[in-house]
Amino acid sequence: MDFFVKFWGTRGSIPTPGFRTQKYGGNTACVEIRIDDQIFICDGGSGLRELGLDLMARGGGPITGHMFYSHSHWDHIQGFPFFLPFYEPDNTFIIYGTSAGDQRMYELLSGQMQSDYFPVDFSELHSNIRPGDLGDGGKIIGSVKVTCMEQTHQGHSFAYAFEKNGCKVVYATDNELDLVLLNPEESLSHPEKLRKAPRPFVDFVKGADLLIADGQYTDVEYPKKIGWGHSRATTTVDLAHQARVKQMAVFHHDPLQSDADVDQKIAQCIERAERLDPELIVFGAREGVELRIDG
Repeated sequence: MDFFVKFWGTRGSIPTPGFRTQKYGGNTACVEIRIDDQIFICDGGSGLRELGLDLMARGGGPITGHMFYSHSHWDHIQGFPFFLPFYEPDNTFIIYGTSAGDQRMYELLSGQMQSDYFPVDFSELHSNIRPGDLGDGGKIIGSVKVTCMEQTHQGHSFAYAFEKNGCKVVYATDNELDLVLLNPEESLSHPEKLRKAPRPFVDFVKGADLLIADGQYTDVEYPKKIGWGHSRATTTVDLAHQARVKQMAVFHHDPLQSDADVDQKIAQCIERAERLDPELIVFGAREGVELRIDG
């Protein structure tokens, strides 16, 4: 049993096409996780369009997809109307709420296709698109355990964990971890010191084979962006170390960061990881990269 994880969009805030972003990509958040014959889709930014084209090209009959949204900010939902599998009647997609009876995300996504916002109505999506939810503590979908946890972000956001047979992948973007550190003042005045993450979040991430974590800002950028809803990339390294994560993808790159800027940000993360936890693998999430995670 293997997990396959593919990055279809790794940028934050707004799509950033162009020569400055060719390496890490310019599409906004979208990650595909395949476990056996099940497809789990995390967020529907502009990268969702590319995933849809790829799914259609794969063939193999009707598509069933399980969709999980961290939150409803525009850069995480803007690909929804452009996802071609939605227009095929044989396909099925379930949009999950984070608690029992929660249909807010389903209703919001259908609402964004009203004529004031988009020329094609939701009724033109001929596939079976329906709401689902994770109940009060998570849900077994097929043979995969899916759980969620609320994060620190304006308007709320949620992290998701996908687990099967001892293998675990965590998707945790749009999370201002720096705001809830147990030593916030020290982490800013002495950034070399360990930044102590809150125990509930450490426990949620604990032992992940892959953590996909919001690391939008560098240490230099963050003091001017406090309260904007995103973490210092180096802070996510400390979380991964405390949670004994095996490898971490720094995700949600700032739209102002060129490939060279992201390279430098990731180099700082790798340097910190080598000091804190030499066994921890840290890399920058890159659009188009596919990983095989063997638990």
